[in-house]
Amino acid sequence: MIGNTTRPSSLPKNGQAKAAAQRDKMTALERRASSTLASIYGLRMLGLFLVLPVFALYARTLPGGTNHRLVGLALGIYGLTQALLQIPFGLASDRWGRKPVMMLGLLIFALGSFLAGLAHTLPLITLGRAVQGAGAISAAISAMIADATREQHRTKAMARVGMTIGASFIISLIAGPALYRAIGVPGMFIVTGILAIIAILVVKFIVPDIAIHAPALAAEPGASVLSPAFLRLHFSIFALNFMQVSLFLVVPLALVDHAGIAVQHHWMVYLPLAVAGFIIAVPGIIWAETRGLMRPILLATIALLIVSMLGFAAGYRHELGLILALFGFFIAFNLLEALLPSLASRLAPPARKGLAMGVYNTAQSLGLFAGGAIGGLAASYGDEAVFLVCAVLGLIWLGVAAFIQPPPRRQAG
Repeated sequence: MIGNTTRPSSLPKNGQAKAAAQRDKMTALERRASSTLASIYGLRMLGLFLVLPVFALYARTLPGGTNHRLVGLALGIYGLTQALLQIPFGLASDRWGRKPVMMLGLLIFALGSFLAGLAHTLPLITLGRAVQGAGAISAAISAMIADATREQHRTKAMARVGMTIGASFIISLIAGPALYRAIGVPGMFIVTGILAIIAILVVKFIVPDIAIHAPALAAEPGASVLSPAFLRLHFSIFALNFMQVSLFLVVPLALVDHAGIAVQHHWMVYLPLAVAGFIIAVPGIIWAETRGLMRPILLATIALLIVSMLGFAAGYRHELGLILALFGFFIAFNLLEALLPSLASRLAPPARKGLAMGVYNTAQSLGLFAGGAIGGLAASYGDEAVFLVCAVLGLIWLGVAAFIQPPPRRQAG
């Protein structure tokens, strides 16, 4: 009798546990959407990063290539045109759908790549880079990831994007010099354009069709995307990308001058530090999402960035100090590349995700552009000035982030 009375009550509990476990796993559609969209995002970032290790060397063979201002403009114009067009592309994706806007953006990106590859003067290469940046589809990709994933899995999906961006940067450091020797910078631009055409086919035939959660035409005007909560996140992603670009204006030189590591061997530093940083960041990403620790982990990560920048300023002339500071940066960068987009997508109104992520990605692109411009200005006063500017920005960011309140998690279901 005891067995008969206890067994029926245990079955519903087991069933509920299995159902809860299923809800805690990403579905096949969520995995497919997040993986394919992350690969598209990573391809575009690779197109930005690939020429960075070699472009200044190539520019010396061109008329005017010794003018650092013109060379910097050729590299930075990409981020500027992205910043100008993120919002229009994001808004268009709300109205006409994510995939058509993504394919159009990739086509523009490919045209810019071919233009830069066929150019033989610095102004024409600058124009090609500007056209590359005009294919501003980051907002549409981020919004589609948010459409495709449930809230409890969004940080994991955004982490794939962050990991792909990091991998693109590492690949560029390894592949850039090798490709430069094999096919030159023009060939690298042509290859990037061909890959963009392939990416259009991936979007068309492999990326799943995902319904937008609510029709944009039924929504209120998008004032909420400029709410104080959103503005804090915009400042956060601006500051993170400002630090990234500023840092890599001086760190490669420090690796050569103070650590004695030749340029062709820099990947031996970046690769293990980036991979180890990501492995350490993964538990933080999981705890932030599953244990409701988003805010404290976010603040602790910003504090780690500040400590890393101060570590650079104090120890960048010594190999150990430089390596430790880089390690701290990679841990913080990997965490924030997952947490910030997740917060932005969760705060975005359902019918305005494209517009909201467009504003967010505009702030990101402005961070890339400002990091190069202001970081370059600071570098004229010495490497320490770059690190101290980043540390001060980090302190301001920490104060701003103290007021960030993650939205309450909705029940999985």
